Amino acid sequence: MPGSHGSLTKAGKVRQLTPKVPRTGVNSRSKRIPRIRNQVLYQKRVVRHRYAGQANSINAQKHNRRQQQH
Repeated sequence: MPGSHGSLTKAGKVRQLTPKVPRTGVNSRSKRIPRIRNQVLYQKRVVRHRYAGQANSINAQKHNRRQQQH
């Protein structure tokens, strides 16, 4: 069924009309690609035996307690 989803002349119309808004705040920095992020987390968790999340979170405190027991 050709032509059932509108004409190609209208393709991308809405995206072209929306203004480009610059990133601000937390999102202003570009993100790491997942392969690099996973590599860093692996080094923290497995190689260095550290908690990879936020330092003061509940799970980080649990992790530190377990490390002190061993």
